[in-house]
Amino acid sequence: MRQRGQALPLMAVVAALAALVVLGLGRVGGVVVARAEAQTAADAAALAGAVHGRASAEDLAAANGARLVSWAAAGREVEVVADVRGERARARARRM
Repeated sequence: MRQRGQALPLMAVVAALAALVVLGLGRVGGVVVARAEAQTAADAAALAGAVHGRASAEDLAAANGARLVSWAAAGREVEVVADVRGERARARARRM
C-alpha cells in the first residue's frame, strides 16, 4: 500500500517551526539593540552629567532616545542609569 500526501503536513510543520524561530530571533535582536542603545545613552549622559550637571545628562539621554532613570553625584564622580524600551544600563564618569 502506497502512502500519499504525507509531505504536505510535514512541510507545514517545518514552515511553522521556521516562522517561530524567525520571530524569536527578531525579539532577541530587538532586546540586544535596546541594550546597546541604553548603554550608549548612559555613557553619554554620565559624561555630560559629570561636566555640566543633571540637566545636561537628562538632555543627552533624551537625545539618544533614552529616559534617565537615576542620577547620582558624589564629589567628582557621577553615576547614571538610562532606560531604552525597558532595557536599563548604568554608567559612571569622573570629572578631571
